[in-house]
Amino acid sequence: MGVVHNEAGFLAARFFLGVAEAGLFPGVTYYFSMWYKRRERQYRVALFFSAASLAGAFGGALAYGIGRLRGVVWTNGWRWIFILEGIATVLIATGAYWFVHNYPDTSKFLNEDERKVIHQRLAADCDATHQEDFSWAAVREALQDPKCWLYGLGFHTMSLPLYTLSLFLPTIITNLGYKAATAQLLTVPPYAFAFGTTIAVAVLSERLGRRAAFIGGSAIFAAIGYSILLGNTDPVARPGVSYLAVFFAAGGIYPATALVLSWPTINVSGQTKRATATAMQISIGNLGAVLGTQLYRSHDGPRFIVGHSFALGYLLANAVVVTILAFVLKKENIQRELVAEEIKDVGEVPDWRGDVDSRWRFEY
Repeated sequence: MGVVHNEAGFLAARFFLGVAEAGLFPGVTYYFSMWYKRRERQYRVALFFSAASLAGAFGGALAYGIGRLRGVVWTNGWRWIFILEGIATVLIATGAYWFVHNYPDTSKFLNEDERKVIHQRLAADCDATHQEDFSWAAVREALQDPKCWLYGLGFHTMSLPLYTLSLFLPTIITNLGYKAATAQLLTVPPYAFAFGTTIAVAVLSERLGRRAAFIGGSAIFAAIGYSILLGNTDPVARPGVSYLAVFFAAGGIYPATALVLSWPTINVSGQTKRATATAMQISIGNLGAVLGTQLYRSHDGPRFIVGHSFALGYLLANAVVVTILAFVLKKENIQRELVAEEIKDVGEVPDWRGDVDSRWRFEY
């Protein structure tokens, strides 16, 4: 993308970038589910996702610095941003290929005693130790499970404000009256704040064993920010008010997204079904991002009423969706308690059928 010279080249580069990136989030969240116990996954997913907010913080500062290469080879400094950050990504990915191992049973950095310990930990809590072959029946099971669609809808209602914030925050700050270079630096504090809230909310949610309350609460916290943005009728005259609102927005969006992404890795049992559910969640969720990128138009600034209104509506919808999902999960748990007692060590059950088994309990 750093060396394209026309729209066709840009669209082609962006297409292949999307193809390469599509499997990252579902792949990483599924990967965690094969190494960590159920109660440990949310914090790991939050750590991974908080790196996105941290990247946003460093990205603004890096963009400010790299942008000063304007005039070196190219007249536009933004080309160097794509090139240098792209090179760093390729180098890290190359190293990750040798560093990241597929499963505990096949990893080369563990000895036999360590593998046994990990096997015992996982078997006492989840299905990660089962030798499960891929089956289309499990894929159909995920597609026919309303809960999997609700997980997707939970991310869908977060992806629009998530991606519009990350894509248009510099534009918003610029329209508040700051120059482009200063706007890049002013994106750093909100993302740094989001990093802190993501970790704090994930830890608290993990300790209390509650998911929906923290997702919905974080979404409402972000909604306060968008309400402030919409209520500020003159953001150029009162830029501090809008900038404060951005902290609310980022501080709520990132923890809510991290928690909602980890939810199916905790609740969906059956390895193929879980992989399908995470892929469904990202696919459904990213449709919100497609819509969101069309909402912040240059002639709508500096208030961006259309974009902020959609983001506010989506955040409130998220609180409704996770509440409904929590109710569904709680009701199903109650029904299952009448049929069979809960089983923890599912890894030791040879005939385990996944989360359709009445002995499985969902976390909400």
